[in-house]
Amino acid sequence: ELQLVESGGGLVQPGGSLRLSCAASGFPFTTYTMQWVRQVPRKERESVAIINDGGDWTTYAASVKGRFTISRDNAKNMLYLQMTNLKPEDTAVYFCASGNYDYRGQGTQVTVAS
Repeated sequence: ELQLVESGGGLVQPGGSLRLSCAASGFPFTTYTMQWVRQVPRKERESVAIINDGGDWTTYAASVKGRFTISRDNAKNMLYLQMTNLKPEDTAVYFCASGNYDYRGQGTQVTVAS
């Protein structure tokens, strides 16, 4: 059964940090470019970070560059997003997805508020 399960979201104060994790199963994770995407109600989803299958190429949205780091552990079929210096505008549901959106998880809520 195909699964992408995110974890690590929560409530954090501005300037704080969180690390999101995404556990993948049921598809050839190691052959897929993967991404983290965030969604705010009534707004278009935003791809914030992308990583290639080998993990040696990454790219970020301008809104998070320098604050977020995407990584993966292909031995464990895991995808990560390290988020630092969080801002209230980072509040969203974050989900992991394959680069072509063929596969996506349910998401985890991140709320940045004091």
